[in-house]
Amino acid sequence: MKQIISVALLIWVWTATSWMQAAHAEGLPVVRDFTIEAKESKHKQAPILVLFMSQTCPYCEQVLEEFLLPMQRNPDYAGKVILRQIDIGSSNKLVNFNGKITTQSVFAKAHNVWAVPTVVLFDSKGRELTKIIGLLTLDFYLAYLDNAINESQAKIKANAM
Repeated sequence: MKQIISVALLIWVWTATSWMQAAHAEGLPVVRDFTIEAKESKHKQAPILVLFMSQTCPYCEQVLEEFLLPMQRNPDYAGKVILRQIDIGSSNKLVNFNGKITTQSVFAKAHNVWAVPTVVLFDSKGRELTKIIGLLTLDFYLAYLDNAINESQAKIKANAM
């Protein structure tokens, strides 16, 4: 009986983690090289919005599914913002804005990301423009994102003159 329960538990854990990995795999593009995003940001004069998330964070999944993925599919945002994600627990290689090799988790720590979900908007030089920590009020979250994007765009345009 213990063996059956152990096997069932193992199957459940495998299924749950497989689903979570698949959900995140369908998410925003994961940042591998910020110098590439920086060139796009400079060309478009658009901020780079990064979702700092964790594989075990249900709120991160909610932000991704309900707000950022629909935003990514909406053509109104195509020239307005560059959407990316980083897993704060990942040791995957990442090239930062200065061209130096680091990891996703070290990059998150360097930007004082201690809670997930956290959304940070950067300019093409890697300067932090706006930060949203947590999910906040669900009914107003899209407005928070839109305000952060608009404020970040205004800062970028003001610095371009």
